[in-house]
Amino acid sequence: MYTLAVCAEMVFRDLPIEERARRIHEAGFQVEIWDWTRHDLSALAQTPAEFSSMTGYIRGTLTDPDGAAELLRTAGESIKAAEHLGCPRLNLHGTGLDGEGLPVVPVTGEATGDMWITAHRTLTRLAELGESAGVTFTLENLNTAVDHPGVPFARAADTYALVAAVDRPGLRMNLDLYHAQIGEGNLIELIRRAHGAGLIGEVQVADVPGRCEPGTGEINYPAVARALTDLGYDGTVALEAWPSGDSHTAMERFRAAFTL
Repeated sequence: MYTLAVCAEMVFRDLPIEERARRIHEAGFQVEIWDWTRHDLSALAQTPAEFSSMTGYIRGTLTDPDGAAELLRTAGESIKAAEHLGCPRLNLHGTGLDGEGLPVVPVTGEATGDMWITAHRTLTRLAELGESAGVTFTLENLNTAVDHPGVPFARAADTYALVAAVDRPGLRMNLDLYHAQIGEGNLIELIRRAHGAGLIGEVQVADVPGRCEPGTGEINYPAVARALTDLGYDGTVALEAWPSGDSHTAMERFRAAFTL
């Protein structure tokens, strides 16, 4: 059976991050964070929370050699931060995101062949770093229509292709179903394909439209839960969503959607 986690960046936002982590833990979930450089890692480590994922780089991009070098360098720093929290997964995007979720280095149009080659080379090196350190890097798909215009390698089809091409245990997909629903749809078939290839490192969820908890939009998350269970998926399913009301209710609606 899969494990449930909640992103601390999006719930209990009037509280310090350590208190958010504590409350998520007390509710029975693992905890995810984003940019670890904005937090007191020692304070987080003193909470009883079990951390399941955090951002795996500080700066950089997969599209050009200079950006790739910076991504690799800061990924090394992220590995040390993950060790401090006992966090097994480090999340990646095609390029760094600013405070509004927009790409620091946007790409206009389709990624070029050279960009794909650079991304493959860089992700291979990241996978090797992860394997040496005992952590897994996960490449997250994003949507460019609503939240992240200009991000390269954003579609689930792109992240699938890159992770499959690297084909190393140190790199897996962070399959975000909110983003995939906006960009591609056909979620259960996408899950079946990625799971069948052994490429899923984590599944993230929120409903569409609005990016709130399951049950607030159009995605049939109980059907998604049944598909994951039928496939034997035993990884993490994480709520990365804005609560439509209070945070406790949002987490319980998430739990209900994924409890068969």
